[in-house]
Amino acid sequence: MPETLRLFVAVELTGEVREALSGLQHELQRRGLEKLRWVRPEGIHLTLKFLGETLADRVPAIEEALAGAVDRTAPHKLALGELGAFGGSRPRVLWVDLRGDLQPVQDLQERVESSLADAGFPPEGRSWSPHLTLARVRPETTREIATALPAALEAVRPPVGVIPIHEVSLMRSTLRPGGAVYECLAAFPFGGA
Repeated sequence: MPETLRLFVAVELTGEVREALSGLQHELQRRGLEKLRWVRPEGIHLTLKFLGETLADRVPAIEEALAGAVDRTAPHKLALGELGAFGGSRPRVLWVDLRGDLQPVQDLQERVESSLADAGFPPEGRSWSPHLTLARVRPETTREIATALPAALEAVRPPVGVIPIHEVSLMRSTLRPGGAVYECLAAFPFGGA
């Protein structure tokens, strides 16, 4: 049977930003959100494109597409923004958004999407929103979390953190009982540097 890899494309975070997000997660847990499924700080990243289960022999085409996608991108920086949740009254994901000049990273994501579409990966059906996932809501706790979430989000201020964006990574995700383990298969510095 051919080998498959669970792949995605992301901007990885600095250790300093991950540490700040870890502190934020602990503060939110103390505010009644301890039952969320928290993303381990080392697993938090800015996802540009989720590829899913992919035949290993397609990796060279993915790498070629990503090298082309980043070629015209200049390094830039974003900052941690506000907390929020996807799902409205039935929250599914707790996140922190990004602030600053978002246009360069949105352009980058569109080039990644387009290059990978040319390589045979269908584009996402929904628009992309730059955010960092902090936690996911377990279906059995949705009602309880929906009640506790507004007060927790109001009481907690996200940390200050700067995210340098100077390369994208092709990441492998291996699902394990304790959560996903991530491995960078290849990094693509901007401008071919």
